[in-house]
Formats: sequence, structure tokens, C-alpha cells
Amino acid sequence: MSQTLEQVIQNAGDLVNFVRNQQVGPNVYPGVPAEYSNWRNEQWAWAHSAVLYNQSYHMVDLAVKGPDAFKMLEHLGINSFKNFQPDRAKQFVPVTPDGYVIGDVILFYLDENHFNLVGRAPTIEWVEYHAASGNWNVTIERDERWAMRTDGKRNSYRFQVQGPNAMKIIEKATGKTAPDLKFFHMTRMTIGGKEVRALRHGMAGQPGFELMGPWEDYGAVHAALVEAGKAFQMALVGGRAYSSNTLESGWIPSPFPAIYTGEALRPYREWLTANSYEAKCSVGGSYVPETIEGYYTTPWDLGYGPFVKFDHDFIGRAALEKMAAEGKHRTKVTLALDNEDVMRVQSSALSKGDRAKFMEYPSAVYSMHPFDQVLADGKMVGLSTWIGYTANEGKFLTLAMMEPGYVEPGTEVSLLWGEPNGGTTKPTVEPHVQTEIKATVAAVPYSEVARDNYAEGWRTKK
Repeated sequence: MSQTLEQVIQNAGDLVNFVRNQQVGPNVYPGVPAEYSNWRNEQWAWAHSAVLYNQSYHMVDLAVKGPDAFKMLEHLGINSFKNFQPDRAKQFVPVTPDGYVIGDVILFYLDENHFNLVGRAPTIEWVEYHAASGNWNVTIERDERWAMRTDGKRNSYRFQVQGPNAMKIIEKATGKTAPDLKFFHMTRMTIGGKEVRALRHGMAGQPGFELMGPWEDYGAVHAALVEAGKAFQMALVGGRAYSSNTLESGWIPSPFPAIYTGEALRPYREWLTANSYEAKCSVGGSYVPETIEGYYTTPWDLGYGPFVKFDHDFIGRAALEKMAAEGKHRTKVTLALDNEDVMRVQSSALSKGDRAKFMEYPSAVYSMHPFDQVLADGKMVGLSTWIGYTANEGKFLTLAMMEPGYVEPGTEVSLLWGEPNGGTTKPTVEPHVQTEIKATVAAVPYSEVARDNYAEGWRTKK
């Protein structure tokens, strides 16, 4: 009989030390090349022409069907389901009974009693657990991500066409005017002779569509999109550039799943296996809390405050009502790192003496869940979560969660870069010394186009 996550935790001892020394590096993006051309041009294209993202490989899909599907998902999410109907989608965020975020995914309302959740494993597993253990009349089907498969096939493909020329490309591919849809509304269109479901979407604030359909249509639809994009300078985006888009768009892509403690969650941990995401995911960075709860986040920390709606009963509601009443929330911001300090850190690699932690391009993330301290006058005033470089802005940026009093654009702080005591045993960490990098608080999203074009409250600091 295989071990459970609860058994792994009991054997681990110090949980902070356990997750910090896990041997898994950052999230990988299988199925696509690291670069189609080069990551600089691929970044440039999503802001200036158009890109084709291939999302068919790296995320988990979960189909949820049945008479109780709507009620079960409503019970699990902080989001309001009022006026939620087929051909709509939303960012779905579940929390623990204590109000801490488990993860987030995109929830597609495909048809009556038929939903699809797409994203990282923690939220998918939470929904699977409740479907299996609760009194819900539902069926589920998990479509595992590519790296965990051996059959070379998935149920569905998933592409995104994004950027200033995206609508022209859709018109070329379909032979029709691109549909004028509201954000996160869906329709159907024909591409390459195949029926495609299309979600009105946007990344880095640029207009676009997410396109999906059965796996057997992958080749025809992909080829038609590539052909249509030739006249509009559309670039294919590889794995290196893909994860850096979030720096411009302002989405923190990896909330640490807050399920490692608490008696109420013991049955869930006993349901999860030693092969689960939670049993293997890693934490990196300069922030080392006394207990694992230091890595837990609230919806407000992540910019999901506008999603919290108390118009329905859901797991964690009482805890979030208390948090909302107290009103002491961290706020999501962008930190723009000082160019000269960044160059100082990078130039240390050209010496034989002490070196700072290497800063990879375009993503400097080296664990599944990055947590670096943000300091002011030597005091921790926030946490940086996602760090990397954008050619469109010519800056290293991080997405951070800041304490009250340190959220106004222009506020000067510093990022404590690198792990203490020379680093952990993760294979992505080399011996190094910590150093402070000057940084300036900026708006989120950092991209002016994104701030002007996202729907109200979407990925903003509100």
C-alpha cells in the first residue's frame, strides 16, 4: 500500500526544511521547444504583433459533470456563482477552512451540468477529493498533464492567440469577423475545418482568444493558426518565454497549497498520496519562516480580494469574513529591480570570489514556489514571489505581496536575493551568498496596456 501525504509529513520532521530541500526545480513546460526563435523576440511579439501559446501539455484538466456539479463547485470556491452560466469562465479559487489559498485554476462552464477546470494540480486534487468523499451526484475525469503520461495523447488541445494582431489572425483563420465577446465569455468557431471552442481572453492586457477542442483536431487547428499568423508577424512561444509573461500581466502563478497543517485537513492529507504535487513541490528563496504556515497566503495577498463573495456558503467563508472585517491585508504589487544592482549581482558570476545566486533569463525562478524577503530599513515588509526579465520593459521585475504602508508606487525597498547559509540542497541551487537588490514599488500589472485593458479587478491590486 502506497504512503499518504500525511505519512510523508509525519516522517519529514521540520516541514519548512522539508519543502525547501525538495529536489524538484521550477515548473517545466513540456511538449514545446524551449525557444522557437529566441525568447527575446517571443516576448516582444506578444506586445507588438501576436503570439501563439501552446498550452496543450503543461496543465492538468479535470472534467466535472452531473446534477450536483454546479453546487459542489460553488461550495468549494470563494467566487460568486450568481449569473454563472454555460459559455462562461472564471478564475476559480478554493481556500481551506482557515481561509488560506489552496490554488487557482480556470473554470470553464461548458454546458449544463458540465464543467472543466484547467491549471496546476492542487486545486484539481481538492475538487477530486470532494467529488470522491462528499455526497455529490457528480462524475469526474482527470486529463493528466504531459509530463505524467505515457500514452502520448490527451483529451484536448489548448492554444492561445494573443497580441495586437490577434483579432486579425482569428479573422484570417476563420474567414469571418472575429466575434465581439466580453472577457471570459465563450463561443464556437471553425478553424482548419474543425469546430473550436473559443474563450475571449488576454495576457499582458492584449486582446486574444483561448482555443480548445478534441486532441485529434490538434494538427489541423494548429496548422491553420500558424498559416493565418504568417501575414501578421505571429511568433510561436517556447517554454522559456511562456512563464515570463506573468511579470507583465501581474498574475502570481504559484500559490503554495495551504494544506500541510490543521486537523480539519487531515482526511485530505490521508487521501493524497506520496506521489501528489504537495508531497514533492519545492520552495526556494530568502524567506525562511518559523513554521510552514508562513508560506500560506490569503486571497487578498494574491490580488483575489475582488473574487471573495459572501453571497453563498463555501468552505472557509467564516474565516474570510473575519479576515475581511479585520482589513489588514497584504497587497500585490510589482517590484522593479534597480538595473545597476542587478548587474552587480550578475557580474559576480565573472569572479572567483563570493558569488550571488545566479539570475537566469528570462525567468529567475528556481523552485516551484519562490519566496524572497522584501526589506525596508532592515525589516521585512513583504514577500517577492515571481521574478524574471522582460524585454518589453527592459527590466527585471518581481511580483510581490506588501504590508500596508509599502504599496504606493515609488516606494523604495530592497529584495533579499539568495538563500541563507549558502543555499539549500535543491539541484537548482549553487553555493552563493545573499545580497540585497534595490527595488521600487510599481503598479500591477506593470504593463500600462494590461492595466488599461483588463476587466475591473482582474489581476490588479484592488
